[in-house]
Amino acid sequence: MFSELPFQIEPQSKYQVSDVEETGLSFVENAIIKARHAAQVTGLPTIADDSGIEVDALKGAPGIYSARYAGVGAGDKANLDKLIADTAQVPEPLRSCRFQCVLVLMRHANDPTPLVSQASWEGVLLHQPEGENGFGYDPIFWLPEQQCTSAQLPPEVKDKLSHRGQALKQLVDLIAQRPYLVG
Repeated sequence: MFSELPFQIEPQSKYQVSDVEETGLSFVENAIIKARHAAQVTGLPTIADDSGIEVDALKGAPGIYSARYAGVGAGDKANLDKLIADTAQVPEPLRSCRFQCVLVLMRHANDPTPLVSQASWEGVLLHQPEGENGFGYDPIFWLPEQQCTSAQLPPEVKDKLSHRGQALKQLVDLIAQRPYLVG
């Protein structure tokens, strides 16, 4: 998606950027924290993401805590199992949920006006995992219009439909409209 833009995207691992504590109270705040940290370490413009799943019956939980829902250091399976257990008694009509993604582009560590894109992907929470593709909560994220879970979609379809794919397209469009921001 970035191929037509006048710069190259490189992973933060190339610059030994450490993880930073996500102390924000929203996806936007956490994405800004991560982007600012990477810009401080590298001295380069950076893009950071914060994303997660919001379950309406859990008042938006796990939300910004999606990656550590079962505790700090817990893996995907533990987080998935906890969400399944926590929603086991939620009736079918109340199992609505969505993936959220916020992407932030910081031109430099002190950027007062970062570019921000946000997208959500609506779904329904299943009781049991289905599918092998994807990661995290994908196996219980049912897509009624596709009649499958996110974990059952081919990667190229998921990339177009997902919250992250939608947010990335928005960010690319924002950058294309303002190439001077990162040039």
